[in-house]
Amino acid sequence: MTDSQSTERLLLQTLWDWLRCQHFHRSPFFPVFFSLTVHLSCCVPYICLDLLCLRLSFIRRFKIQPGSKVTWKMTKRCLCKIFYNHFCFIFPLSVLYWYWRPVPQPLLAPDVLSVLKDVLAFLLLFDTQYFLWHLLHHKVSWLYQIFHKEHHLFTSTFSLTTENTGAWEMLSLSFFTTLNVALLGCHPLTEMVLYVTHMYLSVEAHSGYEFPWSPHRLVPFGLYGGARHHDLHHLKFKVNYAPYFTHWDKLFGTLHRGKTQRKTET
Repeated sequence: MTDSQSTERLLLQTLWDWLRCQHFHRSPFFPVFFSLTVHLSCCVPYICLDLLCLRLSFIRRFKIQPGSKVTWKMTKRCLCKIFYNHFCFIFPLSVLYWYWRPVPQPLLAPDVLSVLKDVLAFLLLFDTQYFLWHLLHHKVSWLYQIFHKEHHLFTSTFSLTTENTGAWEMLSLSFFTTLNVALLGCHPLTEMVLYVTHMYLSVEAHSGYEFPWSPHRLVPFGLYGGARHHDLHHLKFKVNYAPYFTHWDKLFGTLHRGKTQRKTET
């Protein structure tokens, strides 16, 4: 083991030892608190950008649909939906899951390579599951009308639209997340890391902004979709169903890389 690997392992072990000593980590309230905190923390920078881009043109040039505007009414609606879903659905289900499967407390932290492999495996699994779920809910009219239409309320995405969903969609995605963690046998610390990664990438895909450092620019060969990829889905509806990567859309002929039309949200 190299010195850098030893240092990384030591840092993860120190972090995990600290978490193991915290009572809140084993509380049934922790999952909903962690989920809500991570989600809103990922959204806050983009909310600030939405406020600033109305006055600062150099920020507006990074907006995928520069003519669109995020209003207080839109923000309030999404926030109400986020809190409603978390407290009415995620919280009671988290308590039941906590009762059924108490949080394991292994003594050793995972190594960095294991964390990275599990995060990548989780993203690939979730990408496949959501692509099929998403495609089905667009192709079957009644599934779209009853369960998925709410998420398409806005044709110009902004960060808070990430969880602007009905109960069925939110529960389906939560089920995929929980299932994948169980299938991969993730360490509790890895589970937290992959959830933060998963939530950040989801919010970034809905952010409505494209920067030189956006994730899709860092992944070669166009393998990752990103914010413009998903913004086109909301705008054109029948393209770009995968949440993260592009391979499933390529295989199914639903990949679209065209430019987003500059459109004002009504």
